[in-house]
Amino acid sequence: MIEDNETIEEFLAQHSADVEEAVREAAAAEIMPRFRQLAEHEVDQKSGPHDLVTDADRLAEQHLTKALGALLPGSIVVGEEAVHANPASYDAIQGDAPVWIVDPVDGTRQFVHGDDGFCTLVALARRGVLLASWTYAPARDQLATAIRGRGAFLDGERLRSGAPEPGRDLRVATSHPDYTTDEEKRALLGLWTDGVDARPCGSAGLEYLAVARGELDSTAFSWEAAWDHAAGLLLVEEAGGAHLTRAGEPFRITGRNALPFATARDAATARRVVGLLSAGV
Repeated sequence: MIEDNETIEEFLAQHSADVEEAVREAAAAEIMPRFRQLAEHEVDQKSGPHDLVTDADRLAEQHLTKALGALLPGSIVVGEEAVHANPASYDAIQGDAPVWIVDPVDGTRQFVHGDDGFCTLVALARRGVLLASWTYAPARDQLATAIRGRGAFLDGERLRSGAPEPGRDLRVATSHPDYTTDEEKRALLGLWTDGVDARPCGSAGLEYLAVARGELDSTAFSWEAAWDHAAGLLLVEEAGGAHLTRAGEPFRITGRNALPFATARDAATARRVVGLLSAGV
């Protein structure tokens, strides 16, 4: 069992490459063989027609749960599909044990439709603090990593988010309308204004990667599920970006955030986007 953060730092120094290997192996074994090869019986709905799950999601999560638990004895895996089966398991994010937060296929809808815009997300956290993350887009063979205090990288190259060019419209990816309530839609309408180029998001993990790379200026999301946000939030932070809720506070993976919230290439842009979200309410 991990005793303190210093021990976790030692673990990351010694085993971050092993985590990367586990993520790649899960994708190679369970996801990519099913990409553009899914049979009808391998796709199910969860809450509705826009909330899909596939055999790739379930089996990749099982693969990662076994591999990550073995790498860090005493840790707990909180995966999207396991929480769907047992919602109480989500509470481990607030506990004392190190927690692996896993989304086996982020962008399942894209995956089902044969689009390469999906990824596997893994983050390591303890007591609500994000410590490391891995964002792997297997169909594009891209791997982004971040360790708190050590920077963000894409395929070994340092990521720096920078700041938007003055005078150019802000490029913002927002919660998809299919997944928003009427109140959330009203808040997001604040972004439909001069000086903002807003569009519905795809895979949240890949949108966060785009922010960290400086290709996208901001995201504006209206849901809290930690598996969608944890890896990307740390990636953006370590690239120099920021995240902010409508209450003016950083987003907490433990929940109870004022939504929607913004993640951006820099703090000034995060404040600007949150101001527009508040104006839309």
